[in-house]
Amino acid sequence: MTNNPYVDNLVLEMRRGAIVLAVLSQLDQEQYGYSLMKALSEKGLEVDQGTLYPLLRRLEGQGLLASNWRLEDARPRRYYVTSPAGKEILPRLEHEWTSMVQMMENMLK
Repeated sequence: MTNNPYVDNLVLEMRRGAIVLAVLSQLDQEQYGYSLMKALSEKGLEVDQGTLYPLLRRLEGQGLLASNWRLEDARPRRYYVTSPAGKEILPRLEHEWTSMVQMMENMLK
């Protein structure tokens, strides 16, 4: 890629919305942070811990995710799942994403 901080910031801005949609789409079943990060990576989206965990907390604060703590293998893990409010808005976000991708494909031809 590039070593230009301006370009790096623009790329980061573009990725932010995509990461929100990706996280909501993958949490129809409970997952803890690391398992979610791995699932996203397996589908081609690399997200580091410093981005993912604050995002999970923010989405939970906005009412789009729910979470609970569980003790597994003698270690506590916080499991996240899309809340009813998150499930309600997900189809709208998916529709908007698809529309934007189509629009941009037309513009960039």
